[in-house]
Amino acid sequence: MPETVAPVADIGARGYAHPEVLVSTQWVADHLSDPKVRLVESNEDVLLYETGHIPGAVKIDWVVDLNDPVTRDYIDRSRFQRLLRAKGINDDTTIVFYGDKNNWWATYAFWVFALFGVKNLRVLDGGRLRWAEEGRELVTAVPRYPEGNITVGERDDVRNRAFREQVLAHVQGSRRLVDVRSPEEYRGERLHMPEYPNEGALRGGHIPGARSIPWGRAVNPETHTFRPASELRTIYQQENGLAPGDDVVVYCRIGERSSHTWFALTHLLGYTNVRNYDGSWTEWGNLVKAPVEKP
Repeated sequence: MPETVAPVADIGARGYAHPEVLVSTQWVADHLSDPKVRLVESNEDVLLYETGHIPGAVKIDWVVDLNDPVTRDYIDRSRFQRLLRAKGINDDTTIVFYGDKNNWWATYAFWVFALFGVKNLRVLDGGRLRWAEEGRELVTAVPRYPEGNITVGERDDVRNRAFREQVLAHVQGSRRLVDVRSPEEYRGERLHMPEYPNEGALRGGHIPGARSIPWGRAVNPETHTFRPASELRTIYQQENGLAPGDDVVVYCRIGERSSHTWFALTHLLGYTNVRNYDGSWTEWGNLVKAPVEKP
């Protein structure tokens, strides 16, 4: 490993509720030839995979693969099952997600897979950037696997997903809402992140009562890995008053950044009732008469 790469603490020593959901770069390196492990790269930059990826990894395109081409929703069970089988995924396959942007799209894919009840899901801690900074191999060869045999259940839109009517009830009931967007978006100064086109909604601001906790605070910027549980508790509980038993809804602009926070709260801190509102601000900021708050 290059001497300039910041060291990271062992995953098992960070105090997570479910440390098994994260794997290290070394674990991935040790399992590159394991037929029961499938690496899945999912990026915001949908062309990045082709420039180089971890050997043996397959690509999941969040636009083409996971979203219905007509209705604003995810694909149905039969199409999702075909997708996974085409990637060589079996019922006993351990699926390891990783990607760019400190894994925010990897956790988004993880969240969608979880909606269908897929088991044995993991995330590569530190993502694509950590792997590359450690000087590990990236290849352009696209792997081909025999068709898998995984059986996928119907999508569960209740346990981990929230819709606008439920969010409105959340507001009316003064329950916990977390806005993971940038502070500028939260304040209504922008409709998208500062480095992106300022578009996507007719109104700016945030859902009334939501706390501003940008998604990236959960990541150590030097290592690109998740912060230890003690630091996460400081952010979410001591600074913002959340508790593991709270009924929490997280949101961003289209649900991708908030899936990262959903992952941190649910799997790393052990929260039992966190839902991701994937309609997020592109829906809420365009709804007629939807309540909006600005500081």
